[in-house]
Amino acid sequence: MTTSLPAQCEQLLRSGCSAMQIDVSEPQIQLLLAYTEQLHKWNKAYNLTAIRQPVDMLKLHILDSLSVVKELTKLEPKRIIDVGTGPGLPGMILAIMWPHLSIDLLDTNGKKTRFLTHCKHLFKLDNVTVLNKRVEQHQPEQAYDVVVSRAFASISDMLGGCDQLVAPSGVFAPMKGQYPDAELAEMPNSYQLVSSHLLTVPDVDAERHLLIIAKQA
Repeated sequence: MTTSLPAQCEQLLRSGCSAMQIDVSEPQIQLLLAYTEQLHKWNKAYNLTAIRQPVDMLKLHILDSLSVVKELTKLEPKRIIDVGTGPGLPGMILAIMWPHLSIDLLDTNGKKTRFLTHCKHLFKLDNVTVLNKRVEQHQPEQAYDVVVSRAFASISDMLGGCDQLVAPSGVFAPMKGQYPDAELAEMPNSYQLVSSHLLTVPDVDAERHLLIIAKQA
């Protein structure tokens, strides 16, 4: 699969995965690059992200999304939902990395969900379901092991809006920049912070954290 991306993108992706110690196959490398190309192409017309250049998309979106792979793998999930997924970050990236898992991508923005549906069919990602609705409207028949979000809402708003999505043994996994002391202080007592992981994203000079939050037993 060839793309029109700058050669630097592939180099950044390969070196970034190596630095984060992520096992990635050659077909997955090519899918991640193809997704980046489609994001760049669609962004010109549909304004899916404020990041305009493919190299920056690779660093700030693709590698950033990949940075949670190792920690989420430890949870051994089977069903994941990415709420407020936007153009599929991190959900579409996780779907490429984990073709054996069921991954739902939810967003209210029709342009973004049309892009996601396009990518699902283009890349033959049968493990992906695209949902164009508000999170409060989503009442799944089967709850999720992991509810992930990236820059979606405050922690309290996420927990309140997504409470019906998580299985009894499942967790919320919000991706944050700096450690959100204030947001955690406002978290309802019915939830507990299980763990916090400082993430290092290659070529990105900014703090990143992944939080794992569960309902109190």
